[in-house]
Formats: sequence, C-alpha cells, structure tokens
Amino acid sequence: MFEDAPAAAAKPEVLVVGSKVKAYVKSQGAMSSGVLIGALSEKVCGLLDDAIARAKANKRSTVKDTDL
Repeated sequence: MFEDAPAAAAKPEVLVVGSKVKAYVKSQGAMSSGVLIGALSEKVCGLLDDAIARAKANKRSTVKDTDL
C-alpha cells in the first residue's frame, strides 16, 4: 500500500576544521553561516573525488597536487 521511501544517503564525514575555517572568514572581516562548513566539506570531497579519478586514469594510486 505505502511505498518505501528511499533510504537517506549517509552524511559524509566533515573534512575541514570548522574552527579554522570560521577563524579565517572572521579574519577577512566576514561572518560564516551555520551551513558553511558542511558545504565547504562537500566541495572538498568533490575536488578529491575528481583528483582520485585523474590519478587512477593515469594509472597511479598516489594522488598528487597536479591532480587537483
């Protein structure tokens, strides 16, 4: 009768240091919102995923700065 709702995707681990990000933003004369850290972490995950894919495409298991 009722369809099962899709399971919520597991929230990825935060990869940035929130206090450091907030301190940097504050040092630039700006304020940070409550969702900034999560959004920034998602961007970092995306950058890393792309870098990992590039390293694998080049038949390497080591991700280098040039992969970014």
